[in-house]
Amino acid sequence: MSLVGIIANPASGKDIRRLVAYGSAFDNQEKVRMVRRILLGLEAIGIDEVCYMPDYYGIVPRAMDSLKIDLPVSALEFDTKADQRDSTEAARIMERNGATCIVTLGGDGTNRVVAKGTLAVPILPISTGTNNVFPYMVEATIAGMAAGLVAAKLVPWDECAFSSTKLEVELDGKAVDLALVDVAVCEDLFVASKAIWDMRKVTQIFLNRAEPGNIGFSSIGANLHPVRAEEPHCLCLDLGGGGRYVKAPVAPGVVEKVFVSRQRVMNVGEAVEIATAPSVLALDGEREVEVRRGQRAMVRLAKEGPLVVDVMKTMNSAMKKAIFAPVNGDGVVY
Repeated sequence: MSLVGIIANPASGKDIRRLVAYGSAFDNQEKVRMVRRILLGLEAIGIDEVCYMPDYYGIVPRAMDSLKIDLPVSALEFDTKADQRDSTEAARIMERNGATCIVTLGGDGTNRVVAKGTLAVPILPISTGTNNVFPYMVEATIAGMAAGLVAAKLVPWDECAFSSTKLEVELDGKAVDLALVDVAVCEDLFVASKAIWDMRKVTQIFLNRAEPGNIGFSSIGANLHPVRAEEPHCLCLDLGGGGRYVKAPVAPGVVEKVFVSRQRVMNVGEAVEIATAPSVLALDGEREVEVRRGQRAMVRLAKEGPLVVDVMKTMNSAMKKAIFAPVNGDGVVY
């Protein structure tokens, strides 16, 4: 049975970077419209069922309102907390229920907590947040069709997706958290508004993705040693010290000179120690882990990251198989 899960984060696209930078807001009504188109794309493929994470705004129920589709759609039943724990628990339940693909609507942070719930179910991430690197900017109809193709196993896995690596955060030898895109070491000793916007407080960054055209911390490494999403290595940069500078778009509308005193490439299984303690570690753009004085903190590149659907590769694979343009024996499209 093909079961697609939908995890739409109602809090994405609203953080403090709307005040300290020039990021645009992403309202929940737009997410409703996107989910509506995702559902229509899934129905067109003919999948069997959809389940979704309940949220305080009711994104999926609003999308279903007055939408006439012949597709069973049901909410997961669990004790929601109205925070990031809901996305992790929803992903965990979807894996347990046999989901064959999960569509996420959110930013890098949303997908990070989804990955904490499952690394076994393919994720198709759609961007609705800020400074996004992990999710795609893609038309929701196409995303729904691609998710349906993967969920129904109409396209081979090796033609449509890849297995991402992840950055594991360790404190005193124990893995405590993970990041999919970047880990930033910040001298601020508080979590507060979560997002980091002052590069003067950042002393070290680990980049699991760094491609030209990216925004945020990823853009710094992209101009020194590009790292593609599917590559099995990452980049560690020590900042400050008057070294080589990079002109980078570190936030929407904010381009800064960032000085890099040292750079190194990390391979799978390799770990590098955090140079600043006490400090706070921002995981995929949000302050999450406190490193206290005397603690030993490490960042390790691990192979076992989430399975990620590539939308364009999926649609190209469907084209090669003539899934959307079948022909009869005479070669005539019908």
